[in-house]
Amino acid sequence: MLKTYPRAFPDPGVTRQVLSERPELMVVSFCFEEGAEGKLHDHPHIQSTYVKAGKFRFQVGDEVFDVRPGDSFVIPSGARHGCICLEQGELIDTFTPRRDDFL
Repeated sequence: MLKTYPRAFPDPGVTRQVLSERPELMVVSFCFEEGAEGKLHDHPHIQSTYVKAGKFRFQVGDEVFDVRPGDSFVIPSGARHGCICLEQGELIDTFTPRRDDFL
């Protein structure tokens, strides 16, 4: 079943759009303007992030690292994390279970 979800604007320079979801899994696109921030936060969901475009500096717990197109990594449940966009881009995040707060 194909469904379209509205865009949301959670932070300045950031656009979020759910791509697909079921109770067990959610896929979300985040588009960032250069310099935009994904503010530090945590949640109980396991998150996998794939860098589709751009360059980002991430903090996950005490670790800070840069990522570019083709990179991917997993953020454990409960880990405090956030990012700064170094070059305009897009992240594809997968959450398990679904982020009901995004619907």
